[in-house]
Amino acid sequence: MSTRAPKILACNSNRPLAEAISAYLNLPLTKADIRRFSDMEVFVEIQENIRGEDVFVVQSTSYPANDNLMELLVTLDALRRSSARRITAVIPYYGYARQDRKSGPRTPISAKLVANLITKAGADRVLTIDLHAGQIQGFFDIPTDNLFAAPVFIDDIKARYGDEPLVVVSPDVGGVVRARAVASRIHADLAIIDKRRERAGVSEVMNIIGDVDGRRCVLVDDIVDSGGTLCNAAEALIQAGAISADAYITHGVLSGGAVARVTSSPLTSLVTTDSIQATEAVRVAHNIRKLTVAPLLGEAIQRISEERSVSSLFN
Repeated sequence: MSTRAPKILACNSNRPLAEAISAYLNLPLTKADIRRFSDMEVFVEIQENIRGEDVFVVQSTSYPANDNLMELLVTLDALRRSSARRITAVIPYYGYARQDRKSGPRTPISAKLVANLITKAGADRVLTIDLHAGQIQGFFDIPTDNLFAAPVFIDDIKARYGDEPLVVVSPDVGGVVRARAVASRIHADLAIIDKRRERAGVSEVMNIIGDVDGRRCVLVDDIVDSGGTLCNAAEALIQAGAISADAYITHGVLSGGAVARVTSSPLTSLVTTDSIQATEAVRVAHNIRKLTVAPLLGEAIQRISEERSVSSLFN
């Protein structure tokens, strides 16, 4: 077990989250210069001695995904060449996770490619939250800790609704395991929305499996991107007699016109984490709230540094 405090280094994709993790651990951020040359080439210089140190690099690979991924890779290489003892890539939001299998002929498995790049660049370990598909952990040949935002959501749901009976809803069949885990923790019923996706980015709600009439519904999922699926689901729940529809989604990608779609939808609230830094549109939206995962990540970093169990966080 190391007796030295870990080093926390922030890249540029989500500096507020890195600062919150740093504050939770009562550790200063490691000084580094991470910037662009005039042609947008990434340059990194670590401005402290990190030889033999346990370093945690905080960087979500959110929009602009390719720039932020490249920034992470160059930073990992700089740390490796600076003789850090162990380098952990803390990736609150792991981009490219939706490309976790061949979706058709002659298509890539980009989630595996990105895992290879991160490992080759110098990461000894990965720490992330709510991977889109759990099997992505197996794409890495290094230890990978996949944390769950569910405890953060459950605390908020209990504080907001108390003992009021709820129905937890999975917006699609693929998210049933995630929704069931939340439902069991708050002793709520489970419903599932069966949808048929005609083409990418467009979803059509087909059927609601479960009783939602006269009840408050809480949609649970890992990613909200365009918001189409989520807003269609909320509309279907209200039409089926639900009193209200709220959503708890880990990663608020919210690209394109997603924020406008959410604000004009029947959703009473959309609650996301700060795994992705909020845009100005998200910050001013009347029905979008953020919960922080800084204490969750901070506690995991502390445990990894001290060689203690991370999975016991969720027992």
